[in-house]
Amino acid sequence: MAHILVIDDDADIGNLLEETLTAQGYTVSRAYSGTEALLRLEGQKPDLVLLDLMLPGLSGEQLLPQIKGIPVIIVSAKIDTENKVSLLLGGAADYITKPFHMKELLARVAVQLRGRTTNPAAAQSFADLTLSGDAPLVSVCGSDIRLTRTEHAILKLLLRNAEQVVTKSAVLDQIAPDTPDCTETSLKQHISNLRRKLRAAGSVCNIEAVWGIGFRLHRE
Repeated sequence: MAHILVIDDDADIGNLLEETLTAQGYTVSRAYSGTEALLRLEGQKPDLVLLDLMLPGLSGEQLLPQIKGIPVIIVSAKIDTENKVSLLLGGAADYITKPFHMKELLARVAVQLRGRTTNPAAAQSFADLTLSGDAPLVSVCGSDIRLTRTEHAILKLLLRNAEQVVTKSAVLDQIAPDTPDCTETSLKQHISNLRRKLRAAGSVCNIEAVWGIGFRLHRE
């Protein structure tokens, strides 16, 4: 499922967007300032960005030209027509004004993501880990470690969201179609087995359990 980066310093709006988008099956990460967003974009390439304009640090207007190859939907309280036109001509894919109807926002998101599919064979890397294609293997410092199908699916999702917390429900929802053996009851054991394999291979990465929320792949 597509990965969406929400850039908004309003925690309430960000929480609402994250909750709604996650319920729709999207993977969501957050940034609260233009500067933080740039750091996020250096380490990952989301499929879509929802961008507020009035941000601390770099403003949305300053940030927009620095987002390359990713559709950006402006989500702002600014309603000036000239401002909208300027941003759309400056690279924004769409513009929606706050307050907005969530159904309309979801429709605009779906339109921008239509036809943008992730290449399943593309390599994903983080620190000393590299996951290539659909083979049940992960390369740790150049050595291939065999994974189960479920472990591979979990690690693929965590790699796409490295250093970000992925909720348990998001893991289950996004890998369930291909991994029927992964249930709410068994997920913890699959994570434990995967963590053990990475440690045995000498990886600097660890899968952290974030109590009551989900899991995070990070570099120790």
